[in-house]
Amino acid sequence: QVQLVESGGGLVQAGDSLRLSCAASGRAFGSYRMGWFRQAPGKEREFVAHISPSGGTTIYADSVKGRFTISRDNAKNTVYLQMNSLKPEDTGVYYCTAVIFRGGNYRSLNGDWGQGTQVTVSS
Repeated sequence: QVQLVESGGGLVQAGDSLRLSCAASGRAFGSYRMGWFRQAPGKEREFVAHISPSGGTTIYADSVKGRFTISRDNAKNTVYLQMNSLKPEDTGVYYCTAVIFRGGNYRSLNGDWGQGTQVTVSS
């Protein structure tokens, strides 16, 4: 079981930037595809971004493309999400997890989620 700890969230104004971090336990971190998801109040959790094990391939939801950048440091077992030009609709709890692409969607590989980190963007 992989333990995940997200951090870096906060209250910001529209147009500001935040950098989220996700520290993962386990020796096999470098072999996993990793992803960020978010959940807004009253809505289902949605995919935000994916990164391949090497970091060479990244995929983004259309809603964040061009504004968010996912990256990873396998030596530190950490995945990051740089969020620029934040909008009020980016508000939510952000989670990271190991992912798999199945049924046309990115999903958690094994259901391991951290506690998430709250991002609130005011207009």
